[in-house]
Amino acid sequence: MAKTKSIHGEWSSRFAYILAATGSAVGLGNIWKFPYITGENGGGAFVLVYLGCVLAVGIPIMIAETMMGRRGRQSPINTLSTLSTEASVNKNWHYLGWMGVIAGVLILSYYSVIAGWASAYVFKAIFGGFSSDAMQVKASFDELIASPLQLIFWHTAFMIATMSVVMRGVRGGLEKAVQLLMPSLFVLLIILVGYAMTTGEAYFQGLSFLFSPDFSEIDSDAVLTAMGHAFFTLGLGMGAIMVYGSYLPSGVSIAKTTLFIAGADTIVALLAGIAIFPLVFANGLEPGSGPGLIFQTLPIAFGNMTGGWLFGVLFFVLLVFAALTSSISLVEPVVAWMVENRGFTRVKASVISGIAIWVIGVGVALSFNIWSEFKIFDKTIFNFLDDLTAKVMLPVGGFCIAIFAGWMMQQKHVKDELDMPEQQYQIWKFLVSYVAPAAVFLVFLHVLGIF
Repeated sequence: MAKTKSIHGEWSSRFAYILAATGSAVGLGNIWKFPYITGENGGGAFVLVYLGCVLAVGIPIMIAETMMGRRGRQSPINTLSTLSTEASVNKNWHYLGWMGVIAGVLILSYYSVIAGWASAYVFKAIFGGFSSDAMQVKASFDELIASPLQLIFWHTAFMIATMSVVMRGVRGGLEKAVQLLMPSLFVLLIILVGYAMTTGEAYFQGLSFLFSPDFSEIDSDAVLTAMGHAFFTLGLGMGAIMVYGSYLPSGVSIAKTTLFIAGADTIVALLAGIAIFPLVFANGLEPGSGPGLIFQTLPIAFGNMTGGWLFGVLFFVLLVFAALTSSISLVEPVVAWMVENRGFTRVKASVISGIAIWVIGVGVALSFNIWSEFKIFDKTIFNFLDDLTAKVMLPVGGFCIAIFAGWMMQQKHVKDELDMPEQQYQIWKFLVSYVAPAAVFLVFLHVLGIF
């Protein structure tokens, strides 16, 4: 039988867990990636497909991963080992835990560098403001990317902030951080949405683009993109939700909290779209301009605004906050494992893991400039790590979580943790056993270019 409490402590309340898990899910993907992939895929119809994928794929797997975490009450590696023994199945399932932990480490190594860009832009907005000249904005971004010292400085600052939170533990660090950061994030988003409402006709253009579906814009590639983003934005398959679930007190409904978290994650993405697209239309910019929408397009919009420097500061502070709430969850699984298996104090485990991730991140930062010619399988270090995690490790991890929860674990143990009405349980069981694995498998085939 699984332990009743984690040695690392527990969240003080259901609300604290919801804030933490929402913070884990809400990140650069919501505020940076969701608007630009929505822009690239035609707007409203894509949003509807994305919402359907969250319901059919993301939520069932998130319930499964949280349930497994609370059942095992340990780091993902040790949780999978314990649950494999309990279910009397092959003990090699603990490698699923290893894959999730390693994925989190690799993701944070480049996530920290991108978060460093956002941090740099906070100070660009404060001290220099933003230009309304597109060439100047592009030159400013290119200058940042070309500077090894600047990228390493901001990467280092972000990693120090992340590890300073993690080393303080569940209640003293993670919980206190999200109690400050998550409400602040929502307030900043609402302020930016409020400003977007002052853009007149452009505001309604933005809303129409985001919420008026035109299914002629949707093809199989757009559906698979929506499915993949629904999966990745919830932070599944990287151990973060599993380890956060291990700190969840017994008696708290996993299904209800998961629905709330997925809902909050989706609302943040939609609010980001509502804040961004009116600014894009108001300034005659292109909504489908890709990854540069945030760093090379929005600064032009802020440069054209009255008081744009203030809203520029608010936006990039929001981006840093969102990145930080995700980064602390990415490193938590490896820190928990070090404490459990190596007997390290939490501070020592945080310092060691933080330094290791920082070193990999330095390689990522240099891959944008002086190491740009160094390739792994014909990819820069950044592109290699991004593809390895997003296109291989996370889909495989999500698929295996669904298979383990739906097919390997004994139903009585699953029912004991979920404590759901029978009809709801059977719906979840069908989704996690059949629909979610099939959908993730299709995404995996797609990103490999097979389907």
